[in-house]
Amino acid sequence: MNLLAAPTVSLELSDEAFDGVGQRPFGIYVHVPFCATRCGYCDFNTYTAGELGTSASPQSWLDGLRRELDVAASLMSERAGLVPTADTVFVGGGTPSLLGGDGLTDVLAAVRSSFGLTAGAEVTTESNPESTSPQFFEKIRSAGFTRISLGMQSAAPHVLAVLDRTHTPGRAVAAAMEARAAGFGHVNLDLIYGTPGERDSDLDLSLEAVLAAGVDHVSAYALIVEDGTAMARKVRRGELPAPDDDVLASRYERIDSVLSGAGLNWYEVSNWATGDDAQCKHNIGYWDGGDWWGAGPGAHSHIGGTRFWNVKHPARYAEQLSSGSLPVAGSELLSVDDRHLEELMLKIRLRSGLPADALDVSERAAAQQVVADGLMVVENERYVLTDRGRLLADAVVRTIAA
Repeated sequence: MNLLAAPTVSLELSDEAFDGVGQRPFGIYVHVPFCATRCGYCDFNTYTAGELGTSASPQSWLDGLRRELDVAASLMSERAGLVPTADTVFVGGGTPSLLGGDGLTDVLAAVRSSFGLTAGAEVTTESNPESTSPQFFEKIRSAGFTRISLGMQSAAPHVLAVLDRTHTPGRAVAAAMEARAAGFGHVNLDLIYGTPGERDSDLDLSLEAVLAAGVDHVSAYALIVEDGTAMARKVRRGELPAPDDDVLASRYERIDSVLSGAGLNWYEVSNWATGDDAQCKHNIGYWDGGDWWGAGPGAHSHIGGTRFWNVKHPARYAEQLSSGSLPVAGSELLSVDDRHLEELMLKIRLRSGLPADALDVSERAAAQQVVADGLMVVENERYVLTDRGRLLADAVVRTIAA
């Protein structure tokens, strides 16, 4: 085993981890840790200006990001014998749009100067509708971004209030239209369903807004009350009810029915698109076991079966990079069994399905029982979830892998 960087970095990567680098899909994920306010349901690695004070800033973060990407590219060159060109870039957070058009232009320039982009690379940024404008979209489109993902969550004001979302109802749709007018052919809207107090009519209002926006991709996620969040504390105190599983299932079925009826078809359990070209290629890289470098505080990476992740606090992140070390906090070498289970968990969620030849004899027998139970079908020697099976995807995996 060889050390990834300076002796202060605990991460080790075997030579085998670099075998095949450049042959597998390769993406860059950039984590922007800044938010204007903290949403009550969110447990992501984010910080408001008040929480950071003078300990870190967008500029110190950007300086660190440039260093990390440069060191990562040098590492790849040394260990793999080449610097893989990024097929996809995804800037997430946090709220990347708080960087403004100039800041995101600088981010993409840092990726270009370190790893470069393949011809036709997909380049996505998440954005809060409130921190966007026609000028913002025009700026980042001209910089090379190709895809926008907007956090809509709901069109109902009282649902947004429960989620502590700060954007006004209607702004997400307006932002999607502005992005399309600026030349973005690929625009996603995120929805959250099952929020306490959400009614069927609220979900229908949100779906009507999504369709009115004319986007080519929708991600819809059931609300999960994460430990340590403000929402979890409210649920624990009895101020909010916990999400109801039956309600969540009913809402999912409604979402799928409306979206598919409008030509947006599922390709992953929580994602719908108008066609193959509208699917999120970056996420497909994750699901297909590709390689990616996660840059930024708390970002996770995967190279050849080894996962590693950065320190979380922006000040510590910048400090370690300024001292010449990669800001790695820890790593995990996936065993053969780990990688097999991960393949089952991820590919069973895809419309393309789980290859039958990925299963051993006992797993195939279990899969056939799942088919008999009506939760999967066999298509072209692949196991594909049925509509009911999508509601029970986790249980399907447990059954097959038992």
